[in-house]
This record gives sequence, structure tokens and C-alpha cells, in this order.
Amino acid sequence: MVSQKAKDIKPFIVMEVLEKAAEMERKGIDVVHLEVGEPDFDVPKCVAHAVQKAFDEGRTHYTHSLGDVELREEIALKYKKEYGVEVLPDQILVTSGSSPAILLTLSVLCESGDEVIISDPGYACYANFIRFIEAKAVKIPVFEEDGFQYRPEMIRQKITDRTRAIIINSPMNPTGNLLSPEVMQELATLAIPVLSDEIYHGLVYGGRAHSILEFTENAFVLSGFSKLYAMTGLRLGYVIAPKQVVRYMQKIQQNLFICASSTAQRAGLEALRSAGEDIEKMRQTYGKRRAYLISRLKDLGFRIQVEPTGAFYVFVNVKHLTSDSYQLAFDILEKAHVGVTPGIDFGENGEGFIRFSYANSIENIAKGMDRLGDYLEQHYSSSFVSAHS
Repeated sequence: MVSQKAKDIKPFIVMEVLEKAAEMERKGIDVVHLEVGEPDFDVPKCVAHAVQKAFDEGRTHYTHSLGDVELREEIALKYKKEYGVEVLPDQILVTSGSSPAILLTLSVLCESGDEVIISDPGYACYANFIRFIEAKAVKIPVFEEDGFQYRPEMIRQKITDRTRAIIINSPMNPTGNLLSPEVMQELATLAIPVLSDEIYHGLVYGGRAHSILEFTENAFVLSGFSKLYAMTGLRLGYVIAPKQVVRYMQKIQQNLFICASSTAQRAGLEALRSAGEDIEKMRQTYGKRRAYLISRLKDLGFRIQVEPTGAFYVFVNVKHLTSDSYQLAFDILEKAHVGVTPGIDFGENGEGFIRFSYANSIENIAKGMDRLGDYLEQHYSSSFVSAHS
């Protein structure tokens, strides 16, 4: 009665932490949420007004399956201004969040049994998308001491005649690190399409994020409005693809999704045109939270070899405490009432790490760190913890 591909999909553990936390909250327990990667800000007012205006004007019908042409033109302009690259509006396909963009891209590239290279650790859902289309995820370990950068020579060793794509994510979930331009340049020389997940672009607190399109046209950019513009619930994303494959992706979109939400697309257009001050305020707030969280984590004895400079995550080595990050995360939730994400959610090489999200107020982060400190004192030798500070 149930397909094998449905059986093979692994749960998204961060959602299970969140759901367990929700059960606790229904019982009256106060939980500090440092697990979920969702902005805690409301959408910018200009975005909210654009949604209301779209309803008032009756813009509630299907759009072109590629997306509202004005929005696609504005996305193309964004890439020209920010990265100096020429993108045609007809290379852009607007989607209901970046997840459909990932599915459409992998569907157009892969046959059953083909291979897609991903990092380990890396975004938990990539492997499940790949598995769902009956391709194979080839995992390349990335290491804390490298700032979780790909080592291109390790990728070269894994390329076969079935390799169809290499996925990169910079700034990266779960680590918050940026891929260096040197590594991106080297990946661009491998003659394998690069799928660049750029959903966290704009949320950078040191250096700058590069688009893969600065280095090669043999690439697909996956992005959207959820993270930078705090528009998670509006479900609006896009993919920039080589012109020769867009028609094929469009046909899949027409059949599976028809088009993205018409009202969300008007909101995205206004976000690109008018939300600059709002997103800068959010970025500066995230930057302060990042510095505070890193400081507090170090005070608790955690070592962070390469400090993250993007997204809103800190990926913390807890191997001095446990080899079972899943058990530790749920123990912290149940006993300290702090939600964190176990590193095993992001791949086998993520085991021994915990991801903290600073998409929460400094007041709540402070409360969470206080509770975590109490938990460590109660359940681990203080001398053992302090020895790792």
C-alpha cells in the first residue's frame, strides 16, 4: 500500500524537535526555540501592503507558469546589481518556495540511478529530494577545521559517468559558513552543473557571498524570499537556469504546480523594490545576535574553530559531551527546555555537533544559554566542561 520511495524518506529531525517542543508548550512548559531556521520577524510592512493590494486589485488568478514577468525582470536586475551577471527573465522560473525549485532542477537533470554530489554535513532535505527522484546522493565529507569548505580533490575522486550535479549552499545550513570564491571557481571547472542554493544570500556578517553565476553559466541558482525577507509563510522562491533547459522545467511546473501564488509574487516584487531598509535592520539584528550567541557558547566551554559569518546558525562541536547528538538534543529539550537541532540531522559527518539558530531575540538566546549552562553543570562534570573552554 505504501511505495518504497515513501518508506525511504527520512524524517526531518528539526521538525520533530519543534513538534516535541510544541507538545511541551501545550502543557504549559516554556521552551526557548534555538532549533528552527525561521526568521522571527514579521514581513516588512511594504510586503504586507502589497499582499493586501493584490487582493484588492483582484490579482488572485493564475500567472504565467514561469512567473509574473515583472517579478522575473526584477530578479534579473537584482543579479545584475549585486553580482554583475547578466540573467534573462526567461531564464527564471518562479516557484512556491525554494523546495519546488530544488525538485524541478533535479528532475530535469537526473534519470533513475544518476548521482548528485552533496556535502556531509549539509541541508538535511537534499538527500531526500535526490532519493525521491530515484537518483543517488554522493556525500562528500566537509570538516570543521576547513570551515566546512569542500575539498575539490575529494569531489574529483567521486565524479563518475553518472554524476549529474554538484550542490553547494553558501551561506550554508547548518554551519553558517561561506564557500570561498576559490573553491567555487575550482568547482566551476569540473564540467558538472553546479546547483547553488543561495537562499541565505544577504544574511552575511563578514565578507560577501558570491553567486555561482560569477564563475560559470553551467549552473542553476536556487533561491527565494523566505530567509532574507522573513516571508516563509508566503512560499515564494525561484530558480535561475540555463536557457536551454527552462522549457523542460516549465512543463514540469505546469503539471505539478501550475504556478506560484499570484499574491505572493506581487509581495516578492515589492520586497525587491522597497524592502531594502527593513532587511538591513534585520541583518544588523542578526549580526548582534550572532556575536552574542558565539560569545555565550564559548563561555560555556564550546570551541568554534571557524566562526560562521552567514545565515543564522552556529554549528557547535559537542564531541566532548557525547557521540549521540540526537539523544543530547532531546535531553536538552526535555531537561533544559531549550530546542536545538542534532547534527546527525545533516549527515553522518554532522554527528557530534549541535546546531543553534539565532533567529530569536537576544533576550530569548540569553535565557536559552542560561538554561544550557545549568544543564551542563547538572549533567556533566564542571571541571570536564571547563577543560574544553
